[in-house]
Amino acid sequence: MAVEEEGLRVFQSVKIKIGEAKNIPPYPGPNKMRDCYCTVNLDQEEVFRTKIVEKSLCPFYGEDFYCEIPRSFRHLSFYVFDREVFRRGSSIGKVAVKKEDLQKYHGKDTWFQLQPVSADSEVQGKVHLELRLSEVITDSGVINHKLATRVLECQGLPIVNGQCDPYAAVSLLGPSRSEAKKTKVKRKTNNPQFDEVFYFEVTRPLSYTKRQFDVEEEDVDKLALRVDLWNASNLKFGDEFLGGVRVPLRVLGQAGVHDAWYFLQPRENGGKSVKVEELGSLRLNIVYTEDHVFPSEHYTPLRDLLLHSANVEPVSASTANILGEVCREKQEAAIPLVRLFLHYGKIVPFISAIAHAEVNRTQDPNTIFRGNSLTSKCIDETMKLAGMHYLQVTLKPIIDEICTEHKSCEIDPVKLKESENLETNRENLRHYVDRIFNVITTSGVRCPTVMCDIFFSLRESAATRFQVDQDVRYTAVSSFIFLRFFAPAILSPNLFHLRPHHPDPATSRTLTLISKTIQTLGSLAKSKSANFKESYMAAFYDYFNEQKYADAVKNFLDLISTSGKWDQKSIETPIMLKEGFMIKRAQGRNRFGLKNFKKRWFRLTNHEFTYHRTKGEGALCSIPIENILAVERLEEESFKMKNMFQVIQPERALYIQANNCVEARDWIDILTKVSQCNRKRLSTYHPSAYLNGHWLCCKLSADAAPGCTPCTGGLPANIQLDVDGDRETERIYSLFSTYMTKLIKMQEACGSKSVYDGPEQEEYSSFVIDDPQETYKTLKQIVSAVQTLEQQHTKYKRDKFKKTKIGSQEHPIGDKSFQCYIRQQSESSTYSI
Repeated sequence: MAVEEEGLRVFQSVKIKIGEAKNIPPYPGPNKMRDCYCTVNLDQEEVFRTKIVEKSLCPFYGEDFYCEIPRSFRHLSFYVFDREVFRRGSSIGKVAVKKEDLQKYHGKDTWFQLQPVSADSEVQGKVHLELRLSEVITDSGVINHKLATRVLECQGLPIVNGQCDPYAAVSLLGPSRSEAKKTKVKRKTNNPQFDEVFYFEVTRPLSYTKRQFDVEEEDVDKLALRVDLWNASNLKFGDEFLGGVRVPLRVLGQAGVHDAWYFLQPRENGGKSVKVEELGSLRLNIVYTEDHVFPSEHYTPLRDLLLHSANVEPVSASTANILGEVCREKQEAAIPLVRLFLHYGKIVPFISAIAHAEVNRTQDPNTIFRGNSLTSKCIDETMKLAGMHYLQVTLKPIIDEICTEHKSCEIDPVKLKESENLETNRENLRHYVDRIFNVITTSGVRCPTVMCDIFFSLRESAATRFQVDQDVRYTAVSSFIFLRFFAPAILSPNLFHLRPHHPDPATSRTLTLISKTIQTLGSLAKSKSANFKESYMAAFYDYFNEQKYADAVKNFLDLISTSGKWDQKSIETPIMLKEGFMIKRAQGRNRFGLKNFKKRWFRLTNHEFTYHRTKGEGALCSIPIENILAVERLEEESFKMKNMFQVIQPERALYIQANNCVEARDWIDILTKVSQCNRKRLSTYHPSAYLNGHWLCCKLSADAAPGCTPCTGGLPANIQLDVDGDRETERIYSLFSTYMTKLIKMQEACGSKSVYDGPEQEEYSSFVIDDPQETYKTLKQIVSAVQTLEQQHTKYKRDKFKKTKIGSQEHPIGDKSFQCYIRQQSESSTYSI
C-alpha cells in the first residue's frame, strides 16, 4: 500500500532473514533448556512469528520474512520468547531498530545484543498538545500568569492485553510542584479524542499597584509540562503506562503559544538494571526499501528504453541486458525487470532474445543454462511469479502430508537410529518419491501459459544450436522446471509459500532426499548413479532405473514446451490457500456489543471461504468463491476496531478483524485474487458498516443501496494486476544510479573496443560487448534518462525539506528533533502557531 505525498507514492517493504540466537540465559529450573521463538513487530504490532525451537539456548531459525509495510512506524522490533509450561510465551529480550537507522544494517548479517523488555519502554503513538501562557486579572485586580494546557488527541496508542482504554495525566514540573490532573477515560480506542483543557498557575503575585508589579516569579524556562498516557486497567496490578512526553516551557517563546504533535517516549529510568550480555544476541539480515514513485510520465524515457530491449540487435546492447551487466548480482536486475516485462506483456520476447544469445555462446550442451546468468535469473523469477499457484495446486497437498505424517525416511546407514528399519525407511521414501513424481509429470496441462511459451523458446534455441544432441531439447527445459522450480520447492517449502515455517530437522532431511531424487529423475542424465556422491543414494536410485520414468519425464517436458495457450483445467480437489484465526462479526446484527464479535478459524480454498468454531471442526458458514462480489477494507470508525475488512456477498457483507495490518493485507490480497474473475463483481462499495438503519459512510437508509466508493480492484485476475510498472521502473532507476560508475566504465570499454582491435583490456573484461557502437548509443540514452530522474528526486527532496514543519501531524517532535524545532522557531521571526 502506497502513501501519497504531494503527487508521489511512497512504498515501504522489508525483507528479513532471521538467522539464529546465541547465549540465551538458561532456564532457572533443573532442565536449563528453553523452547524459544522469535517475533517480528512493527512498533508493538506482531506481524510474523517463527517456529519454536525446542530445548536449546542457541536456537537456529533460518527463516525468511517479506512484507509490504502498509502504515508508518517508528521501530522494527524483534522479540525472543520462551514458551513456558502453559504454552504461553515469556519475553527474554528484544532488538529494536529505529526506522532512520535501518539503512546502517541494509543487507548485512548483523549480531544484535538482546535488550531487556520493560513495560515502561514499550511505547508507540503520538499526542497533540496546545499550550498557551496568558495573563488573568482577578476580581481584586491582581494579575496571575496561567498556563492553559489543551490535550486534543492521540493516535496509534498500543493495545494492551487486547484493549485500550486510555486517559492522560498532565502535570507541571518545577520546584514544589506535584499537582497532576487527568482527562476522562476513553473506552475501546487507541485513537482517543480528549479535547480537554487544564490550567496551571505559573506566577505567584506578592503585591499589585498601578505603578509597580512585584511577583515571586519562577523561571519559566526551567519549568516543563509532563503528559503521560495510561491504560485504565481492571487488573489488580494497576494501570499500564502507554508513553509520555516532557515539554519544556521555553517552547512558548515570545508569542506564549505552542501547538504541536509529539511522539510518545518511554518513561525515564523505567526499566530494571540488567546486564545486556546476560540476555544473549540475535543474528539478523534486514533489507528495508522505501520507493518514492513519481507520476507515470516521469518514467517514460527509461521505461521505453527497457521495453524496447527485445528488439535491439544485438540484445547485449539493450538497456535491460546492460542493467544485468552493471549490477553486482544478476538477481538484483532480474527481479524488477521480470516484473516490469510481465506487467507490459513483454516477458516472453525478452527472455527468448537473451536466452537465444546465451545458447549461441554456449559450447557444450551439457552446460546449457547451468550458470547464474541474467537469463537463468529472469526465468527463475518468472516461474516464482507466474507459477506460484501452479506449485500450490501440484505440490502443497503431498508436502502437507509429509510434514504431518513424520514417517522416517533416513536411508543413510550411518544416520539410522537403533529403533529404525532401513528397508522400511526405503519403502517410505520410495512411496513419497513416486507420489511426487506422478503429481509433477501429470500436471502439464496446468502449467501457466507464459511458462510454456518460454520453455518452447528455450527448446527451439537449444535444438537449433546443438542439432546432433537429441536430448538437449529436454535438458534445456528440465534444467529450469525440475532443477530450479520443483526441486527447490520440495527442499524449502516455506520459501515457496507451501508451508508457513521451515520444517523440523527430520522432515527437512526427508524432503532433501526426495528433492535429490526428483532432480536426478528430471535431469535425464545418461549415468544416474554417477550423479550421487553417496553410495546409499545410488543404491536407492536403482528402484527408478526403468524406462517408464524417463518416458514420463519426456512426455511432461514435451507438453509444457509446446507453443500455444492451454486452458486451465478445473481442479476438482479443493486446494487450501490460506487459513488462520480471526475475529468475525455476527452477520445481520445491528447492535454493538462483544457478543457480536467471535474468534473463528477461517479457511480459504480455491472453491470456498469458510469459518469454523475451531480448526478441524465442521464449517459454521460457507461462502462459495463465485459469491464473493468484492473484498475491501472497513473503516476503523465502524466498530472502533483496527485491521478490519469486509467480504461482500449478494445478501450482506461479512465483517472480519485480522490480527495485524500485514495479515489483513494478505487476506484481502488473496481473497481478491481468487475472486477477481467472478462475473458479478461490484464496481462500488460502502467503506463503512450498515448500522442502526443506515450506512455510516453515505447515510443512505436502504441496506441494498449501491456503494458510494469505487472498488479498489475491478480488473480480471492476472499477473499484471499484482505489478506496479512505475514502481519497478523506479527500482531500475535506483540500480542504474547506484552503479553509475560502472555505466561510465562500460562506456569507456566501448570506446576502447572501437579504437583497438587487439587483446581486450583487463579492466573491461567483465563486460559482454558484442557491438561497441550500438552499446555506447544505448549507454548514452540510459545515462541521460537516469540523470533526468536524479534531478527530479533532488528537487523533490529539496522542496520537501523546505516544507517540512516539525511538530506537525506528519512530523511530530521526537527525542532527536526537539532542538531542530527550537531552531526552526528562532529562524522565522514571523513564525506563529
